[in-house]
Amino acid sequence: MQKILLVFGTRPEAIKMAPLVKRFQELSDSFDARVCVTAQHRGMLDQVLELFEIVPEYDLNLMKQGQDLYDITSSALLGMRDVLDDFEPDIVLVHGDTTTTSSVALASFYKQIKIAHIEAGLRTHDIYSPWPEEANRQITGVLANYHFAPTDTSADNLRIENKNIRSIIVTGNTVIDALFLALDKIKSDKYLENDILNNLEYKIKKDKKIILVTGHRRENHGQGFINICEALKEIALKNQTLDIVYPVHLNPNVQKPVREILSDIENIYLIKPLQYEEFIYLMDKSYFIITDSGGVQEEAPSLGKPVLVMRDTTERPEALRAGTVKLVGTDKEKIIKEAQKLINDTILYEVMSRAHNPYGDGDACEKIVEFLKDSK
Repeated sequence: MQKILLVFGTRPEAIKMAPLVKRFQELSDSFDARVCVTAQHRGMLDQVLELFEIVPEYDLNLMKQGQDLYDITSSALLGMRDVLDDFEPDIVLVHGDTTTTSSVALASFYKQIKIAHIEAGLRTHDIYSPWPEEANRQITGVLANYHFAPTDTSADNLRIENKNIRSIIVTGNTVIDALFLALDKIKSDKYLENDILNNLEYKIKKDKKIILVTGHRRENHGQGFINICEALKEIALKNQTLDIVYPVHLNPNVQKPVREILSDIENIYLIKPLQYEEFIYLMDKSYFIITDSGGVQEEAPSLGKPVLVMRDTTERPEALRAGTVKLVGTDKEKIIKEAQKLINDTILYEVMSRAHNPYGDGDACEKIVEFLKDSK
């Protein structure tokens, strides 16, 4: 029986790994699968664990007030040494591009344990954009034995880097598996749906279209966020018949410009950060989305929601080619222009909303599990 250790530390990682954890739990005759969380993000991580009913066997509980990348990296390395000694897994599964990802990959490498990288091969080829994510995924790619690429483009990036072709498997993205799992849970549980509606600070109105906004990335701090907020203010003032709903990240670099520029606009709703199921629900009810998030670029197209991406580069060019997203950066005028197009041009909206999602149909976890079965 293969011993599998799944390790993650942030909410986005937990969301994307949760359906894979659930699938391994269903296959306990074939795999001894255990979960380790670093808790790089504590509170937001725990929300996802609770939603998907996952109880980790190992919890490094790394999150500390004022921690930086040095703290997270060193603590994860030392913490994983004990976990790997205790469980002695055959394969360690890591996800994406966080500091947890690269640190756990390095810890596993030191023990000469095989590493499988979920969501492998995303590249901007600029290690400072996004920072530190691009470096994290490239470091992990160097150390990984198996590369589960979400798209053909990601797989091509790995081939160009001379990764073993037989180690590259195109699976789709597990975030789509998680999205469908969460939506099914919400739609089949009226109590959960009622809880979501009661907990939302924004009360959904049948006669109002919603623009959902998320923004938090480090590279947008400073003038970037000022530009974003000024653009949102102008969009709101020009379009009084729609609502802009913005769950505001707790980082002071985000809170300060958002509160100063947007707090007195009648049809802008600045609400507290949402739990995953609340965000999925609100995303499903929105008209389109303005974001700097990577995951939203993958999730929203499955719901038929166009996305304007407030970044200058994206490691998800498939979505650009498919027409489900557009890059607008933090250029105030460009954000306003592209948002107005989606508001006013129903044909453009329909084209973007009906474009095929290049990130798969929700069967990524099954492809990963089948490959690992055959790799014994």
